Amino acid sequence: MSADTADLFPSQQAAWAQTRLEAGQVERAQRLLRRHCGMVLGTHKRMMAERVLRERVDLTGAYDVTAYLNSLEQDAAHPEWEHFVNAFMINHTAFFREDYHFPILAEFVQDRPRPVHIWCAAASTGEEPYSIAMTLQSVCANAFSVWATDIDTEALAQARDAVYPLERVQSVPAHLLRSHFQRGLGVQQGFARVRPELAATVTFQSFNLASAHWQVGQRFDAIFCRNTMIYFDRALQEKILRRFVHWLKPDGLIFVGHSESYTDLRDCVRLRGKAVYTRAG
Repeated sequence: MSADTADLFPSQQAAWAQTRLEAGQVERAQRLLRRHCGMVLGTHKRMMAERVLRERVDLTGAYDVTAYLNSLEQDAAHPEWEHFVNAFMINHTAFFREDYHFPILAEFVQDRPRPVHIWCAAASTGEEPYSIAMTLQSVCANAFSVWATDIDTEALAQARDAVYPLERVQSVPAHLLRSHFQRGLGVQQGFARVRPELAATVTFQSFNLASAHWQVGQRFDAIFCRNTMIYFDRALQEKILRRFVHWLKPDGLIFVGHSESYTDLRDCVRLRGKAVYTRAG
C-alpha cells in the first residue's frame, strides 16, 4: 500500500482476501462504473471486475469490498474514482488504426478554412491523435490543432510523454516516421519519441463523455470517436452522438469505429463514407 493512498480508507487487515467475492458486490461495482462513466461491463467480465476490486482494496487499505464501494458511492468527488475508472479502461489502439479514415480526413481538410480543428474524443495512449496530427501536417502545415480527450488519466499521461517502443511505431508509414519521430539513444534505445513540434499541435485533457455537462468551448471540423461507444448502451450512444453533432462546424465529419453504426438516427446524421457521418440535412 502506497503512502499516498493509505489514508483514503479505513486501514484494517483485509480478512476477505481468502474468500470469493459475492455476486452482489461485483454487480454493485458494475452499476457504479456505468453511472459514473457510462461503461457497460458485461457479465463475461466478472473475473476482471473481481481482480480490479481486490487490487483497489489492497492498494487503498479499505476494510473490504463493501467498505470500498461505500466510500465511492458516498462521495462523487472521491480521489479514488479516478483510479477505479482507470482500472477498467481498455486501451487497445495503434498508429493509423483503421487506416482508410486518414486519406478521407486529408482530402476533407484540403479546402477547409484554416486553422482546422479536430477533436479526438478517445485519445487513449496517444497513437490516434498523433496519427491525426501527422495527416493534418501534410495538408495544413501548422494551421491546425488536435484536442485529444479521454477519461483514462493514466493513458493520457503516456500520451503526453509521446514515447513509444519501436514495435509500436511500425505501423507508421516510413516517410512519416522519419519526419515526425526521434529514435532513442542510450537508455532510450528501443524507443521513439514524437518530435516536439508535432506533439505541440495536440492538447490532451481528461474528459468524461457520459458527464451531464460538457466543457468544450469551440466547434470542430471533424470529431473522431472510434471503438469507444460500443462500451455504452444505445441510449447513451445516441445522446453522445447528438452532442457531437452540436459541436460540429457546418459539413463537419464524425469518424466512428468500423463496428459502430448510426444509420437509424436519420434525423441526426447521415452516412458520408465508411464509418464516417455528417450532420443530417
